[in-house]
Amino acid sequence: MSTETLTREQLQDKLSHSPFIAFLGIEVQIADPVKQELTVRVPLRPEFERGRGTAQWHGGVIAALIDTVGDYGLVMLLGRPLPTINFRVDYLRPAVNTSLTLVARVRRAGKSIGVVDIDVLNDQAALVAVGRANYSTLA
Repeated sequence: MSTETLTREQLQDKLSHSPFIAFLGIEVQIADPVKQELTVRVPLRPEFERGRGTAQWHGGVIAALIDTVGDYGLVMLLGRPLPTINFRVDYLRPAVNTSLTLVARVRRAGKSIGVVDIDVLNDQAALVAVGRANYSTLA
């Protein structure tokens, strides 16, 4: 693991380097390398709706957010984006007319693999989905 971790501002800057990630509008709220937690907020956009005018988040967007935020939980610690090995999502309730807060908790940042759990919450702090992602940490 790198001895120099990235700040909230550095993570926000790195997120803007990818056109797709920039389009998602991820706003870094808290980057805590000591707790190995990253918290972000994502506002709802019409392009993210399951159906036009429903204000319901599409599951594919939530999955993309889980993968991205999980990766950046490790980026905070290692300083570089990592390739995804595998990830899964459990959808627990619809997210309707709400922004989303995602909290990534790094469970392992080893020499070859990183494991991150990601909680997805609505504006009422109700759990909408949970994800677990694995990333290659090889140099």
